[in-house]
Amino acid sequence: MENRRSTRLVGWICAAVVALAAAPSFAQQKPLQKVRLAVGTTVLNVGYPMLTLAKTLGYWKDEGYDVELLPVGASLQAIQQMVAGNAEFAEVNASVIVQSNVKNDLPVRVVMVNGVIDWAVAVDAEGPIKTIKDLKGKTLGVFSLATGGIAYLNSYLRANGLDPARDLEMVPLGLGAPPVEALRSGKVQGLLYWAAAVSTFENAGLKLRKLAGEDWRSYPDYSMSTMQATIDKDPAMVVAMARGAAKATVFALANPDCARKLHWAHYPSTKPTGADEATAIKWDMNNQQAQLDSLSDGYKLNGGKLWGNIDPAAFDRLIAFMVAAKQIDKTMPAKGMVVGIPDFFTKVNAFDVKAIESSAKACKA
Repeated sequence: MENRRSTRLVGWICAAVVALAAAPSFAQQKPLQKVRLAVGTTVLNVGYPMLTLAKTLGYWKDEGYDVELLPVGASLQAIQQMVAGNAEFAEVNASVIVQSNVKNDLPVRVVMVNGVIDWAVAVDAEGPIKTIKDLKGKTLGVFSLATGGIAYLNSYLRANGLDPARDLEMVPLGLGAPPVEALRSGKVQGLLYWAAAVSTFENAGLKLRKLAGEDWRSYPDYSMSTMQATIDKDPAMVVAMARGAAKATVFALANPDCARKLHWAHYPSTKPTGADEATAIKWDMNNQQAQLDSLSDGYKLNGGKLWGNIDPAAFDRLIAFMVAAKQIDKTMPAKGMVVGIPDFFTKVNAFDVKAIESSAKACKA
């Protein structure tokens, strides 16, 4: 009798062990959690590797999330979509996050900093405009009249004795052919855009001189954000989203051409047209490099040790700039705008950088 009981007990224990061993496998098979990320752009071209590669390479999927990237227009529209509950995250200009908190009292939080201010006024390289003062009486083309770079330009103009409201005009042109044609035809005498967009104008054949404030790249810019309610509800998801973008950044920097190949394979409609293969590659590598330079500078600006890290002092400088530029009418500590999960950036960076770099160099595109 005792032997039979012992046998049954051993059998029960073995069955329990097998069941426990199978549990992780079962957990991995559960449906991926849907997540939406609104992006402050109209087209997800090769210039967004920290987001598109995270999806393409399955970094977010490995964390248990099915992420949908939603290009919705300018940064303001991306924030609006997130606040309205149509997206859990938004990739936007840092200045719009500050405005959301200070002007609208919205609990928008910075999850990770990706890049720095890389805007410039692009003018004809052989034209008469050589300094910012030469813009007096001119017309500038911009992505939209709500675009984040306008505040930096206005400050730059004032510092050089110009009145933004009276000394020049701005017209919204969006992206693609319209800004190129507007500069060529003389409809505008300059284009105020971010670096990746300016690179596409150069790809279209424009020879450009770039005017920018010396301090612009010392401010954080393109950043991933979310609402405080999302952080409170699902902190693990917030860590996972930032980690996926961090991995994608490391991959793209390790092998930019592989990043380009992967983008073309998964987003074929964004591949440049109207040129031979070699020219199309040159165009998109130029476009992507502008973003990679910003990502590298963002990493250095925020300590140079943890991807996506946020240095509150950098955001404090941005807030002070925005007050001086009359973009906001009061200040507030940047620390309150930053994700407050304990050891957040250590958790985000809990991955094997060398393994990611080796994968990039192997390039299974």
